[in-house]
Amino acid sequence: QVQLVESGGGLVQAGGSLRLSCVVSRRTFSHYTAGWFRQTPGKEREFVATINWSGDNTSYKDSVEGRFTISRNNAKNTVYLQMNSLTPEDTAVYYCAADIHGFGSEPYEYEYWGQGTQVTVSS
Repeated sequence: QVQLVESGGGLVQAGGSLRLSCVVSRRTFSHYTAGWFRQTPGKEREFVATINWSGDNTSYKDSVEGRFTISRNNAKNTVYLQMNSLTPEDTAVYYCAADIHGFGSEPYEYEYWGQGTQVTVSS
């Protein structure tokens, strides 16, 4: 079983920054695509960013491109999401996800999920 544990969420003012981390309990994590998604109450879970197994290919939701950066350290089994210039619209629960296949932007394309970490951006 693969377990993912997110951390780094919290309350920040608009314009501020946060860095989310996700530790994956799998020695073969380096074989997995990893992604970040977010969800607000009453809405579908939405794609934020994804990174391939080697870290040399990334993809972002349009509204976060240029503000957020996804990265990974396979030696530490960890994927990161650096979030800058945060706005109240970024407020959500952020989820880390991983899958052995593909490089997708849809939740159904990811088999393993963390429990989520709350990010709240005040205006």
